[in-house]
Amino acid sequence: MIVRIWHGWAAPGKDDQYEELLKEEIFTRIANRYIKGYQGIRLLRRDSGDETEFITIMTFDDLDAVKEFAGEDYEAAVVPPKARQLLSHFDQTSQHYEVKV
Repeated sequence: MIVRIWHGWAAPGKDDQYEELLKEEIFTRIANRYIKGYQGIRLLRRDSGDETEFITIMTFDDLDAVKEFAGEDYEAAVVPPKARQLLSHFDQTSQHYEVKV
C-alpha cells in the first residue's frame, strides 16, 4: 500500500472556501474517476498562525494506481486551478510512503 501526502495553506477567509471546494468538488471528482487501486482520501486541517494548513492523505494499492491518478510525473502536486486561487502556497510535490504495518 502507498500513502500520498500533500500540504497546502490558505489565508483566513479562504480556508473555509477551500475546504468546501475539496469536499464538494475535488474529492468527488477523484472518486468518480474510479481509479483501480485508489482506496480513499483523508483531509487534515489546523490553524497555523495567520494561515490554515491542510494536509491530504491519499491511499493507493501501489505506484501504478498513483500514476493513474497523478500521471507519470507522479510526485508532482495535483492542484486544480480553482484550488490554486484559494491557496496562499502549497507543496509543489507530494511525498509517497510505503505502508509497512
